Amino acid sequence: MAKKQNSKRKQISKIIKKNNAWIGIIFFLFISVIAFALWAGLVGAFVVYVSESKVVGEYKVISYMADLYEQSGSENSFAGLPEQDTREYIITDKKGNILHQNGEDTRGEVSATLDFPGQSSLIKATSDKTIHFLYADEEGELQINFKLFSQWFLSDEREGFITKENGSSNIYFPIWLEKNVRNNTEIFYGKAFIEVRLNDAFFLMLFALVLFVLILIVLALILVNIITTAASQRKMVNVFFLDVVTKGHNWMWFIIRGEQVLLRRKYARNRYAVLDLVFVKYRNFCVCHSVEEGEKMLCKVNEKVSSVLAKDEIISHYASANFAVMLRYTDEAALRERIGKIIKELEGLDNTHRFAFHVGVVPLGSAIETGRRSRRQLVDLEKEYNNACAARATLSDSDESGIAFFDTILVDEQKWIDTVQECQQTALKNGEFVVYYQPKYDPRTDELKGAEALIRWDSPEHGFCSPAKIIPIFEKNGFIVEIDKYMITHVAMDQKRWLDQGLECVPVSVNVSRAHFIDKDLAEQIRGWVDEIGTPHELLEIELTESAFFDDKKAMVTTITKLRDYGFHVSMDDFGSGYSSLNSLKDMPLDVLKLDAGFFSGDLDDERGEIVVSEAIKLAKNLNMETVAEGVEAKEQVEFLARQGCDMIQGFYYAKPMPKDEYAKRMKSSGIEQTTPSAEKSDFDLGSKEGSEANTEAN
Repeated sequence: MAKKQNSKRKQISKIIKKNNAWIGIIFFLFISVIAFALWAGLVGAFVVYVSESKVVGEYKVISYMADLYEQSGSENSFAGLPEQDTREYIITDKKGNILHQNGEDTRGEVSATLDFPGQSSLIKATSDKTIHFLYADEEGELQINFKLFSQWFLSDEREGFITKENGSSNIYFPIWLEKNVRNNTEIFYGKAFIEVRLNDAFFLMLFALVLFVLILIVLALILVNIITTAASQRKMVNVFFLDVVTKGHNWMWFIIRGEQVLLRRKYARNRYAVLDLVFVKYRNFCVCHSVEEGEKMLCKVNEKVSSVLAKDEIISHYASANFAVMLRYTDEAALRERIGKIIKELEGLDNTHRFAFHVGVVPLGSAIETGRRSRRQLVDLEKEYNNACAARATLSDSDESGIAFFDTILVDEQKWIDTVQECQQTALKNGEFVVYYQPKYDPRTDELKGAEALIRWDSPEHGFCSPAKIIPIFEKNGFIVEIDKYMITHVAMDQKRWLDQGLECVPVSVNVSRAHFIDKDLAEQIRGWVDEIGTPHELLEIELTESAFFDDKKAMVTTITKLRDYGFHVSMDDFGSGYSSLNSLKDMPLDVLKLDAGFFSGDLDDERGEIVVSEAIKLAKNLNMETVAEGVEAKEQVEFLARQGCDMIQGFYYAKPMPKDEYAKRMKSSGIEQTTPSAEKSDFDLGSKEGSEANTEAN
């Protein structure tokens, strides 16, 4: 499951962080290469075209001179040529010996540099300054050597080749052109000139420049698009991981970034701890000030903690007043000290307030195995944070700052909660919940006057379980409502069966959870359950804990009144364990007042305690209520309560909780089988004191 969640988070992270800029960069480079290649090709083709068009004309003149020489056999054959068509020439044999010459021989300066392998000797293009950049390939096509052309054009050697004619400047490139004559026994070399008008060169340069600028504009637009796309992607990632309250990071960032840190090999030696940091009483602060002020304080908390974190430590706002934090530490003592310093800093965030913070801690340790560093295995950071929350929850009853470390006890508790919740419906269906009865006796006559029904879970897998282990779980998950009905119906069935057997039954009290009082028709429901069985209403007493009276008092009074009208007795359990008992007595029409076992757990000679108990009994009598003392274990306590007029005693002194068959024997017997506080107890044979505490939890 953890692997699946981790995989999903990685997919989300990849989608959010997916950067398509590299595609744009590749496209940009590809277009750049193509564009510049196209530009170079077009410019080169244009230069070659211009050059070739000039060379062709010159070659015709040199070829004509060579033909005249071949036909006449004498150099005097050029005398009839127009002056503008006469060229300097050199005639050599195949060995290179000069036979005839007209003008300066400059061929020797360039012969070595013009020796291009595999090229035809039909045309050799050189300058008088040994600069040569035109040549013919094997197919006779004119080519240009751009490297040599650039060297020539950028050097001072081109000076002297610029002339002015008719007001315009021209550039002349001298070249030697050759042709084989007289059956290839001689070679005719003629000196020619390539004339380039500066206007043509200007247009060539302008064309190249415009094309180059257009290419740059296109590439610039592509580059701008890549940059803006990358910036938008970055902005989207920041928004996705942004917490709108603190303007810091959110929970998703904590999970993704935290797992990245934990799984990286470079951090494998480091020990890390996951923290749940909670601003205590945050909602109260918002009520007293405002939500806006509260969020400002959360921003300060985020900033303060962030300021003390290293690069591989993280914090994010989880929800409401919760922050998820991951710290690096060396040992538990140092970790506790560092967290304490952070809390101290946070407590003084505001000069006019002193805040409190609760921190749950889960140490993760390092990834060291047999002294060698290794990559951590998959870490379920969400699970670890939940464990930190569970540890922090143990501090929820305190308003002071505190630190709680997660341990195996919390794991066992949570596993037990899960076990109970998984089995509760099956246990109810299979009748695994068992009713135990703890008798109540009159301390003056030792006569059985009543009993309290207590629940036990007789599980085939887990054995007998006390109410303290299951009732709090049922209260939180709402299953306690089913338990209330189960207990009332089973007690009613037991009472009906005992009546049918001719036993003299006494009222049995059954605890009803405060959660059940949200039902407006609760009194009608209870009446219906009992009437269906046929048990007299006066044999059942409905117990409510004192804490239940803190709820809707009007609805409570209405339900109690209806129950009494239907013939049921109603009692207040755990009187004295809260802070508003007297006010509850004033408003609630109750029949029985049960004194909390805490009155009898201290020193027997405590005069102040005796006064309180004595006055409570008197108060109940003045309100026409019976009194029951819970958790009584000593003879001296029984004697004192008898003197004060207490109506019934429920405790180990008289009896422990017992199965229904044993309780039935008690009803048949006229004597009392007393037990002592030192009597052997199992985890399901709880005395009146624990039974009372279990009932308190059930409400």
